[in-house]
Amino acid sequence: MMRYILSILIENEPGALSRIIGLFSQRGFNIESVTVAPTEDPTMSRMTIQTSGDAHVLEQIQKQLHKLVDVYRVYDLTEGPHVEREIMLIKVAAKSSQARDEVKRCVDIFRGSIVDVKATQYIVQLAGTSEKLESFLNAIRETCEIIEMVRSGIVGLSRSDKTAK
Repeated sequence: MMRYILSILIENEPGALSRIIGLFSQRGFNIESVTVAPTEDPTMSRMTIQTSGDAHVLEQIQKQLHKLVDVYRVYDLTEGPHVEREIMLIKVAAKSSQARDEVKRCVDIFRGSIVDVKATQYIVQLAGTSEKLESFLNAIRETCEIIEMVRSGIVGLSRSDKTAK
């Protein structure tokens, strides 16, 4: 199965998100993450969807997306060079001084930051590719208990001169 990241420029209108998500659901495509936010133009929003599956089905979804009135442009970021990022906040239990030191060491290695501190807990913020975040989680699990975690989902832009406008 292939991994895809679609960048969809849509009109900032009520119901646009549900119509797009409906297309994925009708085709039996799972959405692994979705982010939506306004762009530099307040009348437009950019939706970034991470999914994986069959290339033929994704092509059909893209054709259907282009037919929606709210959709201005669909761009498959995975077709070429692109930059992608995700943000994660993770609350960890660090009860011993050894555990606290290990959290600080991992945060430094992965270029994250500790954004909240309690006597036995840290909240860590980390941004990067999904792979980087997964590597951090694997490293931290060995010494700390993960209490709670939230991830933003992927956002991305193409590195080519062609824009998603």
